[in-house]
Amino acid sequence: YVVVPCYNEEAVLHETSKQMLELFGEMKNDGLINDNSRIVFVDDGSKDKTWSIIDELTKAHTEISGIKLAKNAGHQNALFGGLMTVKDDCDCAISIDADLQDDIHIIPDMVRNFIDGYDVVYGVRNKRDTDTFFKRFTAEGFYKLLNWMGAEVVYNHADYRLISARVLKEFAGFKEVNLFLRGMIPLVGFKSTSVFYERHE
Repeated sequence: YVVVPCYNEEAVLHETSKQMLELFGEMKNDGLINDNSRIVFVDDGSKDKTWSIIDELTKAHTEISGIKLAKNAGHQNALFGGLMTVKDDCDCAISIDADLQDDIHIIPDMVRNFIDGYDVVYGVRNKRDTDTFFKRFTAEGFYKLLNWMGAEVVYNHADYRLISARVLKEFAGFKEVNLFLRGMIPLVGFKSTSVFYERHE
């Protein structure tokens, strides 16, 4: 399953779903996924037409499902809620933001790594050329500070990753309230690797 948290994403959902469905078709043809695979949009209490578009997409495409949260819970909670909803229905789940800045064309490589025995596959930016100096400086400082404080985080990785169902089931037992998934996932300790990509505007 691909889990996509959404907050006021009416401008991108049609294009995002189109590109994801095309990729799913290619992956089915290559034998990487089967007909039970799904794209799951999680509406995080949007104020625009996000939910009505998701509803429309679920009626038009069997590969698309939707989850509507009762209110805006925040990105990390929406993502976690989506992952916990699908954990018993999938072999693995991939999380990605709705704006497709993260390159979806590495998803087949993520799945191949999963097939090869990895439980976590991180999507990692290979460079920050499009960022301003200030953005690069603060991002690098953020990762260094977290590591200095003892948080094990993957440099240049946000929330684009594949997680196996058995890792998700371990996460179901976590009692964290203030979620920071990119810091929590390395704590679980399963076999992991990274796939590198160039981030789009």
